[in-house]
Amino acid sequence: MINPIVKTIELPDGRTITLETGKLAKQADGSVMLRMGNTMLLATVCAAKDAVPGTDFMPLQVEYKEKFAAFGRFPGGFTKREGRASDYEILTCRLVDRALRPLFPDNYHAEVYVNIILFSADGVDMPDALAGLAASAALAVSDIPFNGPISEVRVARIDGQFVINPTFEQLEKADMDLMVAATYENIMMVEGEMHEVSEAELLEAMKVAHEAIKIHCKAQMELTEEVGKTVKREYNHEVNDEDLRKAVREACYDKAYAVAASGNNNKHERFAAFEVIREEFKAQFSEEELDEKAALIDRYYHDVEKEAMRRSILDEGKRLDGRKTTEIRPIWCEVGPLPGPHGSAIFTRGETQSLTSVTLGTKLDEKIIDDVLEHGKERFLLHYNFPPFSTGEAKAQRGVGRREIGHGHLAWRALKGQIPADYPYVVRVVSDILESNGSSSMATVCAGTLALMDAGVKIKKPVSGIAMGLIKNPGEEKYAVLSDILGDEDHLGDMDFKVTGTKDGITATQMDIKVDGLSYDILERALNQAKEGRMHILNKITETIAEPRADLKEHAPRIETMTIPKEFIGAVIGPGGKIIQGMQEETGAVITIEEIDGMGRIEVSGTNKKCIDDAMRMIKAIVAVPEVGEVYKGKVRSIMPYGAFIEFLPGKDGLLHISEIDWKRLETVEEAGIKEGDEIEVKLIDIDPKTGKFKLSRKVLLPRPEKK
Repeated sequence: MINPIVKTIELPDGRTITLETGKLAKQADGSVMLRMGNTMLLATVCAAKDAVPGTDFMPLQVEYKEKFAAFGRFPGGFTKREGRASDYEILTCRLVDRALRPLFPDNYHAEVYVNIILFSADGVDMPDALAGLAASAALAVSDIPFNGPISEVRVARIDGQFVINPTFEQLEKADMDLMVAATYENIMMVEGEMHEVSEAELLEAMKVAHEAIKIHCKAQMELTEEVGKTVKREYNHEVNDEDLRKAVREACYDKAYAVAASGNNNKHERFAAFEVIREEFKAQFSEEELDEKAALIDRYYHDVEKEAMRRSILDEGKRLDGRKTTEIRPIWCEVGPLPGPHGSAIFTRGETQSLTSVTLGTKLDEKIIDDVLEHGKERFLLHYNFPPFSTGEAKAQRGVGRREIGHGHLAWRALKGQIPADYPYVVRVVSDILESNGSSSMATVCAGTLALMDAGVKIKKPVSGIAMGLIKNPGEEKYAVLSDILGDEDHLGDMDFKVTGTKDGITATQMDIKVDGLSYDILERALNQAKEGRMHILNKITETIAEPRADLKEHAPRIETMTIPKEFIGAVIGPGGKIIQGMQEETGAVITIEEIDGMGRIEVSGTNKKCIDDAMRMIKAIVAVPEVGEVYKGKVRSIMPYGAFIEFLPGKDGLLHISEIDWKRLETVEEAGIKEGDEIEVKLIDIDPKTGKFKLSRKVLLPRPEKK
């Protein structure tokens, strides 16, 4: 018989999370089925027995997959089978990966594969907030070395109250949506969006999340003990030569320190200067010796370079490019460099540059979201591209990577709250990074703001963003918070903390921490320093363009909107779409119609005013309600002995009686010179209350002859 081990975690609102192991996927190194309500995630972890020779990094791969069957749905597409990962799945992978990766031992290099699969969902609880806990629990019941456990929670602020792991429904009402990952002691990762909140409110949300995470971590520690996996596997993935390590340090440290403290702001020159030191050291060895020792020398020299850069900042306050810790690189901006797009901008900060374009579209351009648990449409899109030439690399560009999706998503979160809710256009922002040396996602936010204003999009407020770094050695009180970090300061430093916001508060954030023991005091300092930086950059943006342009570019599509009563929707569309298609052909405008809140919302778009006006006039005629006393231009549909039938509004015919054609008596309608197809002006004089028939008159519009 199977005897699974189960742990239960209670949430403050009474909901429970259960972790079960020993029942499913027992051949994996660790497997846990997490359940919350009817949402069930299976997390498994497998690690190779040994490292691939020559590996000096952590080869971790995290996969997150949602099964359509989990929610009782068929996948779309021809094969009716789950295909490549959606953006949402990739973003969830990244959330888990970024929390786990720093906690594997530095000298552990075996391949580790974490798989999280959503097997059941109820559409109430959000699975992305549970994926980190499931993955960590799978590691906790395995013998894989890991300095955890961790957990991830979503914290949302709803009506001024913080809620842990809110439901889909609750989240819609939130003004803060934050995902936090942490160990029992320290916060590791933060990502989220907010409606212009203060630095203190963001810190408070982190603290609330951390308290909830501590309970999750404690449950996992108990689970490890019950499973009997407190002792982890032994490994030896690094062969070291301590004498060589010492020799590299003695020969290279002072030279590397001199380069680090020289303040050269050219990335490639700096890289070359560091390279020379390493090659000089290697020159003393023969080729046979280098075959054996080159990889070790590279690794030891990397450590020397890292230490020199960190000590230069901590001891002298000198950064690699010569800036002070709070100093931001020189900024230049330009709006409207590209004539083709509907809006464009260049934002350059030091050696990081984004060229961003904005395209305005109609309802037909909306992005359709068809994920397992989310269906809907997106009217604001932001895409981020990172070509290899931006860092001077000679390599081919292959499809969109996870990093690009993650960076684009952060910039999207930063800006989306500033697009008015009733904005008629679908907006696409595309950021192409032309140069990169740190915080290109933040350059995207700044360039995006500029390009949106250049396009004449009525954004509520401009947004700027900055990436903050940290240098802090374990056991040392001294630390440095760095504003506007370089690529190397991200790579060799302990934190990458991106903050975006308007003049009134933070709109989005993303933080990754690689160091243990980061206090809230340091985080507070980093946030306040980030605010100063954000304001400086915001001033540079508003100096370039202070507010959105008053009008759209000449070649941008024009959109007019109108609402009509629900019962008229069918009349505008017509049988099989005949009426709406006819209007589009005749005018050249694009007409879309949908029902929102019991009303018909019509969007008419076109490249010139005439085609929009013509289409609007036609629609208004269809939805017009006949009013007694109104004058209409009608078309003669048929002639009868007793009068003529006139179509005075689309689909509405009225009788023009022979006695109402002229003041003089007519024997036949033809006497008045009226024939089928003629257009004549008529006045609606009566609507029969019983039959609803329309009575028209022409003579009341003619001058009355004087009585003889």
